[in-house]
Amino acid sequence: MSEYVTKETFEKMREELQRMKTVDRPAAARAIAEAREKGDLKENAEYDSAKEAQGMLEARIKQLEGIIANSKIVDPETIDTSRVAVLTKVTVVNMATKKTFTYQIVGEKEANLKEGKISASSPIGKGLLGKAIGEVAEIQAPAGMIKFKVENITI
Repeated sequence: MSEYVTKETFEKMREELQRMKTVDRPAAARAIAEAREKGDLKENAEYDSAKEAQGMLEARIKQLEGIIANSKIVDPETIDTSRVAVLTKVTVVNMATKKTFTYQIVGEKEANLKEGKISASSPIGKGLLGKAIGEVAEIQAPAGMIKFKVENITI
């Protein structure tokens, strides 16, 4: 599945991957070598810990490489605001409570509810994608069906 990200987030992921490969990976190898020098590997907790840390690092590197390979960079300048799309900010009214919320639809890597950023793959994100101003999105949530009316769409 494609991961929609801004250019900034894409660059941050590439920098993190580069750091893991050039700084963290050699550090993990050094830690293993140092632990190996301390003798019997069967009862060497430092060695086991260093090997486990290296395994976790390699798994994270593989995961990040996969995310970067499947990322689609979205340029805010080219977004059509006639419908809810990734990177748009959508103001909605909960039809039951009459409360108004503004969410920015983002990729999973950028989702942060405290900042009002929800993932396009979340139930609310999926339900809002493609909706135009005035349309009602019916979203199945754990608490039941929620209806949001789209009030505004901006960048």
